Amino acid sequence: MFCYQCEQTAKGTGCTSFGVCGKDPEVAALQDLLVHLAGQVGQLAHRARRLGAIHGDADRFVTEALFTTVTNVNFDPARLETLLRRGFEVKAAARKLYEDAAARAGVPAEELHCDLPVEPVLDLNALVRLGEKVSPEADIEKYGDTVAGLKWLVIYGLKGTAAYADHALILGKEDPEVFGFFHEALDGVMKKDLTVEALLPLSLKVGEWNLKVMELLDAANTGAYGHPVPTAVRVHPRKGKAILVSGHDLLDLHELLVQTQGTGIQVYTHGEMLPAHGYPELHKFPHLAGNYGGAWQDQQKEFDAFPGAILMTTNCIQKPKESYKGRIFTTGLVAWPGVTHLPTRDFKPLIDAALAAPGFAEDGPDQTILVGFARNAVLGAAGKVVELVKAGKIRHFFLVGGCDGAKSGRNYYTDFAKAAPQDTVILTLACGKYRFNKLEFGDIEGIPRLLDCGQCNDAYSAIRIAVALAEAFGTDVNSLPLSLILSWYEQKAVCILLTLLHLGIRNIRLGPSLPAFVSPAALQVLVDAYGIRPIGASAEEDLAAILG
Repeated sequence: MFCYQCEQTAKGTGCTSFGVCGKDPEVAALQDLLVHLAGQVGQLAHRARRLGAIHGDADRFVTEALFTTVTNVNFDPARLETLLRRGFEVKAAARKLYEDAAARAGVPAEELHCDLPVEPVLDLNALVRLGEKVSPEADIEKYGDTVAGLKWLVIYGLKGTAAYADHALILGKEDPEVFGFFHEALDGVMKKDLTVEALLPLSLKVGEWNLKVMELLDAANTGAYGHPVPTAVRVHPRKGKAILVSGHDLLDLHELLVQTQGTGIQVYTHGEMLPAHGYPELHKFPHLAGNYGGAWQDQQKEFDAFPGAILMTTNCIQKPKESYKGRIFTTGLVAWPGVTHLPTRDFKPLIDAALAAPGFAEDGPDQTILVGFARNAVLGAAGKVVELVKAGKIRHFFLVGGCDGAKSGRNYYTDFAKAAPQDTVILTLACGKYRFNKLEFGDIEGIPRLLDCGQCNDAYSAIRIAVALAEAFGTDVNSLPLSLILSWYEQKAVCILLTLLHLGIRNIRLGPSLPAFVSPAALQVLVDAYGIRPIGASAEEDLAAILG
């Protein structure tokens, strides 16, 4: 196997025997084959769409296939094989759709570059062997580090964007043009001859479309559950039976809250579900009791100590310990071998497991943190913020956030937040905020110094806030007293970074280490064009350089 899609990849270069995330070589090969098959479907669907023929199954398969291969989603070979079988059927239907559309248009169907004649008659072992031939390592051998890395930069960005598109689709929001771009971009990376000149602009185009998808998801979430409002969230448990919900999916949480009404079960969020408390239509449930634990990488310890049932809704699952394997459940695209998967939102098995578990014996301390500072909440106070900036009472804004992880070096973000001067404001989002979100930062004349904008996809809110402030000051985002200090772990962070680059935002500091799939030559292009740089050796040195 060879995988270098996440920040924690072995030795900073690539996992070659077993994934740091927990995936084994069999799962890695099946995931690589799934990406390759999605590319083949994309080639056909792209050409069919240009001739006016659209295949809805191809749209959904490509989206789900890309999301399934995001880090920490699906580790189950049986479920991956099922998705591959479905992909073979979709590919055959897409081929027929394209050939029929070409015949109607009176044009010849193109012979596509398709180096693996994948057929559905192959058994699981044969699928694994095919997958081994289409890993990123094969592209490195074929194209070299730079071109191969840019190809996979596009693919990894597409994976992140597909995750957001799938979240929106679940809530009934979709845009045919988004699916069309997935097919177009996959067609671009499946071409026989790839070049830096073609791949760099394509990667920025991924960022452009990711912004549209984040806007689509924002409309889906706020349309279903209202705009987030500043909300105090309890961070210690209450006495009683309990269910813990982790991942990102708000619909799963909502349906669980409906089904647990009157049961006496308290529902807690974990990880990226923390921002759910700010949505009025979710916060109204009195048994949404608070947030338990921190970011995803601590789940083995936290889930082990949690005396109830656990639901994983999207990516972020780690190998479950035997101590809680019988009371953790997956849903959606998430899967782990031996863990009960709930194929629908009938959560009765989860609820029964919670009722059978002991629950919390007593109340914990009454400590809260604030969430819900999405764009509406912050922009509602924009006048006061601008006034404080002009009066010199707010000197600088820092966006400190992103994906958290277990690899060393992430204490930098805690140090940075602690060292930020009292006349500065910190915006944060995604699970990177757990590095400092329980600390006391105070306020500046009623404006909290720490503003939690939400999940990783709520980077859209942060972007809207930055643009609105730029307009208020009659300048552009790069001229604002604003610095971006970002951590990354997986592919959703990749697509957000590409969005920021698409918007022309410069001088982003990225850490704790730079992507292994970006070669020194490609990185130099990004440094020259956008000033992107690694975080420094110490937070204090970076702060001094920023504030000058």
